[in-house]
Amino acid sequence: MQTVLVSVHIHSSSGTTIGARRRRHGRRQTMASIGGFRASYMDRLLGQLSLAVPPYGPNMTDLMHHVEFFDKNKDGIITLTESIQSFIAIGMEPAFATATATSTHATFGPLTTPPGKLPSMNIHVSHIHGAIHASDTGAYDRTGRFVPENFEKIFKKHSHIKRDALAWWEVEEMLIANRDLLNPLSWPPAELEWQVIYMLGKDRFGYLHKDTVRGVYDGTVFPKLANRSLTLHSEV
Repeated sequence: MQTVLVSVHIHSSSGTTIGARRRRHGRRQTMASIGGFRASYMDRLLGQLSLAVPPYGPNMTDLMHHVEFFDKNKDGIITLTESIQSFIAIGMEPAFATATATSTHATFGPLTTPPGKLPSMNIHVSHIHGAIHASDTGAYDRTGRFVPENFEKIFKKHSHIKRDALAWWEVEEMLIANRDLLNPLSWPPAELEWQVIYMLGKDRFGYLHKDTVRGVYDGTVFPKLANRSLTLHSEV
């Protein structure tokens, strides 16, 4: 018994008991664990908050600019209603705008849903790169950045009649040339996109010009189309 008591009260050279040192070490481990938990919690919280922050700013990709016009309240989420209103604003008939918007959201909404959220028809601008699909022109890279050389190829390869402009049959030629034979499900989205682009952007002679298509890719053409549509309606 005497031996046990002596071993418990052995002092280190600094005068600190082994028991006291162990208690301090235990407290440090506890505080470190609490600190790690707090850091982990804040990381998760900030990650959740980042999904709610609109993605607009200097680091936007060209693909984000492409869809920004359709996000009317600029909250980073494009709803079906917002797309219908936007399509009507740039000159579509209401019935066609509704059909086009519904098809677009049904296809791309689930693909742009952020991780951890249930898939929906809403299009999330922060994850719009998820909507990039096979059978496209390659004018966007996988992150949504614009690729000028691939854009130029559209007109170098398929602009036969008029320089830097496409007739509808030339658009169809491009679509067929770009088809991924191993992924036929990617054909309809590409067809739909270019039907809309051609219908809205062609001139009175039926040509889709290079500068118009470039404006589609960076989103600058949509406010112009909306202003043109507004002017036409005000003149009627």
